[in-house]
Amino acid sequence: MDQFPAPPYPSVRVAPPVRAVKRGVLRWALGAAAVLAALLTGLCTLWLIGYETGVVPFLAGLIAAALPVPVYVTLVLWLDRYEPEPPWMLAAAFFWGALVAVFFAIIINSLGVAIVALLAGDSAAESYGMIVSAPLVEETAKALVLFALFFFKRDEFDGVTDGVIYAAMVGLGFAMTENVKYYGVAVSEHNALGVFIVRGVFSPFAHPLFTGMTGVGLGLAAQTVKKWVKVVAPLVGFAGAVVLHAAWNASARLTSAYESGAYVLLTYFFLMVPTFFGMLLVIFLSLRREGRVLREHLRPDVLRGLITEADYDCFCSLTGRAGSTYRAFARGGFSRWRARVRYNRAASELAFHRSRVARGVRTRGAAPQDVEADYVQQLHRLRLQLEGK
Repeated sequence: MDQFPAPPYPSVRVAPPVRAVKRGVLRWALGAAAVLAALLTGLCTLWLIGYETGVVPFLAGLIAAALPVPVYVTLVLWLDRYEPEPPWMLAAAFFWGALVAVFFAIIINSLGVAIVALLAGDSAAESYGMIVSAPLVEETAKALVLFALFFFKRDEFDGVTDGVIYAAMVGLGFAMTENVKYYGVAVSEHNALGVFIVRGVFSPFAHPLFTGMTGVGLGLAAQTVKKWVKVVAPLVGFAGAVVLHAAWNASARLTSAYESGAYVLLTYFFLMVPTFFGMLLVIFLSLRREGRVLREHLRPDVLRGLITEADYDCFCSLTGRAGSTYRAFARGGFSRWRARVRYNRAASELAFHRSRVARGVRTRGAAPQDVEADYVQQLHRLRLQLEGK
């Protein structure tokens, strides 16, 4: 049948119990406290950088580091086509990297380098800081938020694409704040152009690429039913992030020690570039998997009339989704475009919810059948809105 006459579940919502309301208030309070703590650590981080570079170089570094970030973020989010992640989670990942992870990295790395300098001298301390401490401490600091999202928001962490997206956001935030320091120091030392070429042109995605290894590991753990993969994949991914980061820093250290750019160029072209294209291949395969999830779990809704065959084809294709949103905007402006985006997203959420249930993934909150009922109601309501009923 072409029309889906009514949602199969009652739309009446029961008032939440008092205990649930209290838990909600507690979550909001904890969230507000976390945001405040992140802002304070971020201000401390910027103060430390500004104290080291001076006011004018700091401001120049801040502008140079922040300007390209919207472009990089847009490129990353373009990959997140089938099931866009919640904006607050993307923002949490980005600002964790920009504010919290950098703060802990500066403090711990500085203490470690100072201790090694006292014991073994400045040269050994610099090598330790770049090759050992920075990769391990920084990747750990960035990975903490990824593991938190993985364990506490499993309903939004479905596979490799999600892992790479969140990891890239953490890495971009971390790189932005780190670049404020490097650009500021470079301005004060009159070497801004060279540093900008290395960090802004050749390696703007270095940190997202490093942390993306951890994201791939967590994504594989999220989409598998094998217990050993759930344990091993995140550990291997994190180890890969540390090793890749250490290799890149080691090439920079060798370049500094021997005053030759050959080490950086060799590492860049024979390690970083292949890894980058390997990551793109992983993302491509993950997107193909997500397309299969949609085709498998939304087909029954075509048969029972909840969605049309044309909508089903759009849902399961990246080009179809892009075309449907464009047509919605051309025919009905922003409101119709927004309804179409929500319609596409609700279909994806329903399909991935069913996939999680089929794989035995249990998330906190409402019962699975209640979550499905809510998505079904959303689809029915949005379809009627798009049809003008």
